[in-house]
Amino acid sequence: MSLYSPLTDRSYRDPVLVMCLEGWIDAGLGAGAALAALLANRESDRVGLWDADELIDHRARRPVLRIVDGVATTLTWPEVELRATVDDDAHDVLVLMGPEPDMRWHAFCDSVVEVARTHGTRLVVGLGAFPSPVPHTRPVRLVSTAPNRELATDVGFITGGIDVPAGAQAALEHALNAAGIPAVGLWARVPHYVVSMPYPAASAALIDGLAAVAHLNLPSHDLHEAAARARDRIDELIAASEEHRSMVAQLEIQADRETPEDRPGFDPASLPSGDEIAAELERYLRGDGPR
Repeated sequence: MSLYSPLTDRSYRDPVLVMCLEGWIDAGLGAGAALAALLANRESDRVGLWDADELIDHRARRPVLRIVDGVATTLTWPEVELRATVDDDAHDVLVLMGPEPDMRWHAFCDSVVEVARTHGTRLVVGLGAFPSPVPHTRPVRLVSTAPNRELATDVGFITGGIDVPAGAQAALEHALNAAGIPAVGLWARVPHYVVSMPYPAASAALIDGLAAVAHLNLPSHDLHEAAARARDRIDELIAASEEHRSMVAQLEIQADRETPEDRPGFDPASLPSGDEIAAELERYLRGDGPR
């Protein structure tokens, strides 16, 4: 039994497949807002669905019941779907979206590989965002996960080695690359003190990175405008606290250095925690002001 059910037999010309699954790390809602911007103000069609009963634990991701005047009107189930749209130059773009599967990852990866192969996908790009000790006063930098140095170098990467828990998109990247379909993950580094609220600068960087890597024409003007407004609000809060100003200054020094040897005296442990700063930002944005 196939996990995937196509809803159309339409063909596509060298499409790019964009992956953005909910449930794994998405600091500042960077990837989710980038996906929303990608699909906003342009038509998209549902191409196919994966069998949610085979992939989703519905006790962990419950359907949503809408009740109007005591009447249960609709029940909306979580769905993993494939949508199709185009960029501003009419290049085909496929989008894999929905909740990250809770089970059967191997079978899901095999299914996505087959779908990508069937549609002649030329490149797969995953979107994500993670917390990082970086300042909001510097442009968001992307890093990549890729099967080879050439793809990674096009975006940037973190030197050295590290073992981290992987999401389904990482499993998909490996499966796709093993099948000969190039796949790369784009990750926005989000200041650790704003991860609990929308950070549109990360979303703008992801859209710009996707456009550059996949050679697509994707506008990001609205996201950059939203990022400028968010920057002003964060600046105002930071300016009200000497401790926060000092933290940002240290992060700026770190961000402007290219190697660890150029960062004398920087001690991340001396920074206020992300939770502390985020709590004050949330109070500020509610209108309560800093403590």
